[in-house]
Parts: sequence; structure tokens; C-alpha cells
Amino acid sequence: MRRALLTIGGTAAGLAALLSFKTHSPADAAASTPATTTPTSSATSPSGSTSGSATKSTKSKEPAGTQTVTGKVADTQYGPMQVQLVYSGKKITNVNVLQRTDTGVTSVQIDDNSIPKLTSEVLTAQSARIDAVSGATATSQGYVQSLQSALDMGRA
Repeated sequence: MRRALLTIGGTAAGLAALLSFKTHSPADAAASTPATTTPTSSATSPSGSTSGSATKSTKSKEPAGTQTVTGKVADTQYGPMQVQLVYSGKKITNVNVLQRTDTGVTSVQIDDNSIPKLTSEVLTAQSARIDAVSGATATSQGYVQSLQSALDMGRA
């Protein structure tokens, strides 16, 4: 009986420590290649091809003070992830996912569940310091990596 109580207590303490652990940091994305800034009126292809240099449109159809920034493609074990941020002033007002993991039905189901949660957290936190979605580790890591590159470019 005593062993069972110790085992349950140890498991609960370990689970609490695991759930409070955050694995990403802004320093991880600093070593990555720079993102590309693109105007809203131009489309980035689903394959992730973007121009090689940062561009800003002076004739953009965006409202004054609105900026769209495309993060770099993050390669995950289940395929690429790429996000695009829309700023109004210094505030992130929208996150568009340009590329999603694509290794089958399971990836689609995981992305359909996790991407809205990740996007909601970004809009609330206004940063890349968000929690990963349980069961969607690769998607979460790729999302955060692309997000951080877009944040670095947009707030520079």
C-alpha cells in the first residue's frame, strides 16, 4: 500500500513538472535564416517559394499601418510549416498558415485540431512564447519556428 502511494505521488509530481516545462526559446530562432516580408496583395505559393530578399510594397492595398510578414518555412518530420503574420501597428491581428504538415490523414487531423489553438495563443500572447499542443509536437515546433522568424522580421 505504501509503495502504491509513493508511486502515485511520484507520477503526479513528474507529470506536473513535465506539463510546466517549456521547450522553445527566442534564442533558438535567432540562428535561423531571415524571413521574407511580403505585402498582402502578393501571394506566396503553397510550395513556400518566396523572393530572396525582404520587400515592402509602397502601393499595397493594405490599410495604413498594416504590415504582412511571412516567416521562413520550418521543416518538420511530417512536412513543412509556414506562417504569415498580419500586423496593425505593432499588434498581431491575424496569423495565416501558408504551409501545413502533409504526411497523410493523421497530419491533417492533427493540424485541424492544433493550428487554431496555436493561432489563438499567438493572438493572445503577441509573441512566440506559446504552449505546444499535446499530441501535435512536430506541428507546434514548426509553427513556433516559422512564427519566430516572422516576428523577428516584423518587429525589426
